[in-house]
Amino acid sequence: QVQLVESGGGLVQAGGSLRLSCAASGRLLWRYDMGWFRQAPGKEREFVAAISWSGDRTDYGESVKGRFTISRDNVKNTVYLQMNSLKPEDTAAYYCAASRTTRATRIIEYDNWGQGTQVTVSS
Repeated sequence: QVQLVESGGGLVQAGGSLRLSCAASGRLLWRYDMGWFRQAPGKEREFVAAISWSGDRTDYGESVKGRFTISRDNVKNTVYLQMNSLKPEDTAAYYCAASRTTRATRIIEYDNWGQGTQVTVSS
């Protein structure tokens, strides 16, 4: 098991940027592919981004391609999500998750989840 704690959420104006962090403890992060998901009120949780254990491969949801960047620092046991050009529709709770499945983009493929951090984008 790995414990995940997200931070960095907050209120930002449209067009602004935020950087989310996900700190892991319990097991070495490098053993896991990592992902970010988000869930807006009344909507299903959706895939945002994923990164391989080595950091050499990334995947993004269509709605965030070109605006968000996922990265990781296995020495610091931390995963990041840099979010630029934020839009009001990016407003959601953002969750970090760990998976032992390669190229995992589905919720079912992740078995360790953080508690989430709220991102609110005002228009």
